[in-house]
Amino acid sequence: MQKENFTNDSRRAFMRESTLLAGGLIALPSLSWAWGPSGTDDTLKVAVVGCGGRGTGAALQALGSKQRVKIVALADAFRDNVEQCYKTLVSEIEENGGSVEDQLQVPVEHRFVGFDAYKQAIPLADVVILATPPGFRPIHFEEAIAQNKHVFMEKPVATDPAGVKQVLETARLAKEKKRNVVVGLQRHYQTSYRALFAKKELIGEITSMQAWWNSDGVWVRPRKYSQTEMEYQMRNWYYFNWLCGDHITEQHIHNLDVANWFKGAYPVKAQGMGGRQVRKGKEYGEIFDHHYVEYTYADGTTLHSQCRHIPGTVNKVDEMITGTKGKIACGAGRITDHVGKTLFQFDSKTENNPYQAEHDELFTAIAQGKYVFADAENAAYSTLTSIIGRMATYSGQVIDAEKALLSGLSLQPQLYDWDAATPVIPDEQGYYPVAIPGVTKYTLG
Repeated sequence: MQKENFTNDSRRAFMRESTLLAGGLIALPSLSWAWGPSGTDDTLKVAVVGCGGRGTGAALQALGSKQRVKIVALADAFRDNVEQCYKTLVSEIEENGGSVEDQLQVPVEHRFVGFDAYKQAIPLADVVILATPPGFRPIHFEEAIAQNKHVFMEKPVATDPAGVKQVLETARLAKEKKRNVVVGLQRHYQTSYRALFAKKELIGEITSMQAWWNSDGVWVRPRKYSQTEMEYQMRNWYYFNWLCGDHITEQHIHNLDVANWFKGAYPVKAQGMGGRQVRKGKEYGEIFDHHYVEYTYADGTTLHSQCRHIPGTVNKVDEMITGTKGKIACGAGRITDHVGKTLFQFDSKTENNPYQAEHDELFTAIAQGKYVFADAENAAYSTLTSIIGRMATYSGQVIDAEKALLSGLSLQPQLYDWDAATPVIPDEQGYYPVAIPGVTKYTLG
């Protein structure tokens, strides 16, 4: 992915390897993970639920947080993910000068596999990392808070309105219990974005915004003869809405969330267009390859959003925020007035690694016994923003955010089991049903 501003270069600088767009391991910079002496057993025990690239990366960043952290349980639907995660953790701990004995205590009996693996792993920990495909996030988050755990969970936090509502209910309980919750919308922890947010009054009242996540797309995993339909969809979760929510939800949520953050509000309605113009093969499941959405906030402010997964097209991942006095170009770290005069320029040399920072701040708060982070509510509403955008492009309707949230619309299967029926099934040629604007309809009350 190319991005024509300093953030792409700075991201490469603090990543040992480039981050995969989805499901990829976020590699850490070289850190010393050797603990100093401690007179008490103040180690924070961590369970990882979802042991693919994201879960493994989050576990490594927890270990790199400078707090006394020990991974004590691994859980995933697939055995190979669990074992690969364990091997990677061993290798990275050793490479960074840490102690496997002190920082990774996951015997075979604490490597849980299956749809209910999270229920076995969560009770063993103080902090839970939730990094499965996002369709599972609502039930996993609910269990973690029910067990009184602090949580780091990846975005998005749901794939349907019913899931968003469930997360909001759990978020309220997390606040009551004073459980810290950080969500992987890492721009909130990025030095440049924080600096821009602190200076946003320079542009006056926000009147319109633009957001982009345009890229080539992500991985595809071929179907294997022995797989049930459930296993195939789980392995290829990015292409099925009950698991992923389409790339407008799985990826573009980052940009939509930035707009909501700077605006200090969430859209009340969405309308737009989208479809499958290039990626039309059966291997792409049911998701679109492009979306364009016009979001409207309660005061009339508009957000123009576009995301695309089409190889060979212009790549752009960024946000632009326009006010009565000027503009914020988020990727460039720059604020200008309406004639182009620079009012503020962030120094890219002071940029941080936001992926690491979110873990540093979370684990510091927990170690100090402080209740600081309550990210889940914002993440839920930004997830809803992405979902109503998808509903608008799929249907061609104007989608009301509140009606969608209260609709109870769920994409989840009746049963999580390898032989259970999946929410969508292929036809005789192996193609999945795809939404058709003007034909697909949503009844929201």
